[in-house]
Amino acid sequence: MSRSIDILSVGEILIDFIGHQKEADIETTTDYKRYLGGSPTNVAVNMTRLGLNARLVAAVGHDGLGKFVLSEFENMKLPSDGVAVLDSYPTSVILVSRTSGTPDFLAYREADKEIYESQIPDEDLKETRLFHTTCFALSKNPARTTITNRAAKAAALGCKLSVDVNYAPGIWPERSEAQGVIQQYCSFNPLVKLSEDDILRYFGREVSHEEAFDYFHRAGADWVCLTLGAKGVKLSVNGDTPIFRKALPLQHVADATGAGDAFWSGFLYAYLKKSKPQVCLQAGLTLAAIKLQNVGGLPQDINLIDLLAVET
Repeated sequence: MSRSIDILSVGEILIDFIGHQKEADIETTTDYKRYLGGSPTNVAVNMTRLGLNARLVAAVGHDGLGKFVLSEFENMKLPSDGVAVLDSYPTSVILVSRTSGTPDFLAYREADKEIYESQIPDEDLKETRLFHTTCFALSKNPARTTITNRAAKAAALGCKLSVDVNYAPGIWPERSEAQGVIQQYCSFNPLVKLSEDDILRYFGREVSHEEAFDYFHRAGADWVCLTLGAKGVKLSVNGDTPIFRKALPLQHVADATGAGDAFWSGFLYAYLKKSKPQVCLQAGLTLAAIKLQNVGGLPQDINLIDLLAVET
């Protein structure tokens, strides 16, 4: 059965204020530039640029930053009918350090958590191939309850799920609660993405790659993708030997913010094209390499579809 929505991305729209000073933390950064951000937003934008029919479910404030978001979506031809515009909450903002490593950040969260089930009707889920969200989006109610309920319904309707386990104690201080919610989500066999930094934050201790893979497999996820920064990426398909791919060599790294989202966009794009796991990994690494060399989103002057040209 053919479905008209390739990916339904549910979660945070953020305004990223990325620091101008390189390799400076939040305390010492003095100048910032505004970018459209939020992991589910980045994925939806990237998928739209890759020619897929992407939909975003999220919320912004009825303010200048919310107007900026909607204007950006219009320019990018990303539908905004799933985005609630709220009078009672301002658009969420995050300050991000500019670094080649894991960015330091400070979040001011308001509208992003105000996601309700009425924004995700059954009719949309019946037309959706892939339902994607993040640990960030699951960290606060009412978004958490909305997403978990709608994910369960999506799975029951034959939709594949995806989750970025971008856990951070500063966003979700109750680690055990977060683990319970993620395990519940994994019971629906989503595609799982996490980084080495995510592993340390999520478990609160050093955990081997094998232990992390086993944890998510036992929770119910067959495919677990672990990004390793400059080293590359590992994919564990339950029951098989993990696949490793080296990262593409780069002469310089301009900014790491959004690199994981670029990787996952390429990976999911190839997955939706029914490509083999190795091709999915290579597509992800290609987009991540482009993002790492640019501040903000993926550059507009690149034809991403021609660049990936994925094979099945």
